[in-house]
Amino acid sequence: MASIKSLMNKYKNISAPVKASLWYTVGSVINKGIALFLTPVFTRILTSEQYGSFAVFQSWVNILIIFTSLNIFLSGYQKGLLLYKEDRDRFTSSQLALTSFITICFFLIYLCNVPFFTKFFDLSPLLMVGMFLELLFMPALEFWAAQQRFDYKYKKYVIISVSLSVLSLVLGVVSVLSTQYKLEARVFSDVTAKLVFMIPLFLIIFFKGKKLFVKEYWKYALVFNIPLIPHYLSNYVLGQSDRLMIGSMVGKSEAAFYSVAYTISTMMMLIVTAVNNSLTPFIYKAIEANDVKKLKNTTIPVIILIAILCLLTVIFAPEVIYIFAGKKYMDAIYVIPPVSISVFFIFLYSLYSTIEYYYQQTGYIALATTMSAILNLVLNFIFIKKFGYYAAGYTTLICYIMLSFVHYYFYKKIVMKELNAKNIYNDKFILVISIVLLVIMGLLTITYDKIVIRYVFALLIFVVGFVKRKEIIKIFKTLR
Repeated sequence: MASIKSLMNKYKNISAPVKASLWYTVGSVINKGIALFLTPVFTRILTSEQYGSFAVFQSWVNILIIFTSLNIFLSGYQKGLLLYKEDRDRFTSSQLALTSFITICFFLIYLCNVPFFTKFFDLSPLLMVGMFLELLFMPALEFWAAQQRFDYKYKKYVIISVSLSVLSLVLGVVSVLSTQYKLEARVFSDVTAKLVFMIPLFLIIFFKGKKLFVKEYWKYALVFNIPLIPHYLSNYVLGQSDRLMIGSMVGKSEAAFYSVAYTISTMMMLIVTAVNNSLTPFIYKAIEANDVKKLKNTTIPVIILIAILCLLTVIFAPEVIYIFAGKKYMDAIYVIPPVSISVFFIFLYSLYSTIEYYYQQTGYIALATTMSAILNLVLNFIFIKKFGYYAAGYTTLICYIMLSFVHYYFYKKIVMKELNAKNIYNDKFILVISIVLLVIMGLLTITYDKIVIRYVFALLIFVVGFVKRKEIIKIFKTLR
């Protein structure tokens, strides 16, 4: 009982940013776990064609929302919460009205030539209606979630996000089993589950803000986010082009091998995304308060944490592949190291790009991501054909290293101009840990057949973490 009480006291002393980051991570892991647990269920109750069509539907949602919402609810909105902090409700309702207006315009364009768009999207008009319903109401959930993250509130967010996932999957299984129109049932069960939460939030935002159009707020959103469209599309290319090119240049089986390894490697993105979502408002507020030292103290332990987690994925790659995919996929273990370490560099470039977002230098962000996407396509075209699907893992790593470096260059320019400072992060430490991580990755990759070496290395990490636990806790306690 004493140890539990001591643990609770330590938890209470954790700063709000760290506590929020912890719970956003827990929520993301639970949601992903639920989805992974029921994936085999849907692959059995849906035909491969139906399952593929649902994947197409989700892919189109992810692409179209870039255009119908301009992703206004991301960093631009969080910066707006600082700029217009005395008028948050009107600012939020006007931003939601803008995304709603754009979505309705896209829907009217769709109605002008339904047969053409049906063929183009390879989705029936009924499914397109479901898609536009999701596109219309989804921003409400995203704006609300961004506000919760900004204020370090996590309880409602975790409850709603997990409830949404559970409802979607339960409705999906029940509805698919209850009808012969299985694809439509899967799509609309998912959309319905989201609407249950999104529509009330949609109405609440408008009720609180009571404003649809504010010229200053619409102009701010458009100027901030339109230049970022190439960035968002390029990010999509970085995440998807590998599998598409492997499938067309090498073969579908190789694409499946790469896909399994890539999915396992990037599961760590759940934690990276949760940490970034919590760090962004913290960084914004620290810059506004001109507290640069606070940022250095905050980011060092977080960078170490992300590096260790990515390294553990590399260490246990053979075991993870065997558990999740089975023996026949064991050849894919050599893709995991470069893709896992790519996640670390994704986190790094996010740290630098947050500064670009704060100072509204979105042109830099779009340029950096577009350059990286083009490089990814070129490298894939050259090396996949020459070395097979393994090459895609290393081209991914190279592109994210380059992306981190380009964002670092832009970040340095901005910090020098806006803050008259050389840096606001510990850049030397970041460089050292990046090099060390790459060296260890290379050593572990060539020792995958020597289980003792891998396990000793993992044990060393756990022992150091245990021995230094008091220092680690002390560091996180200072993050206020």
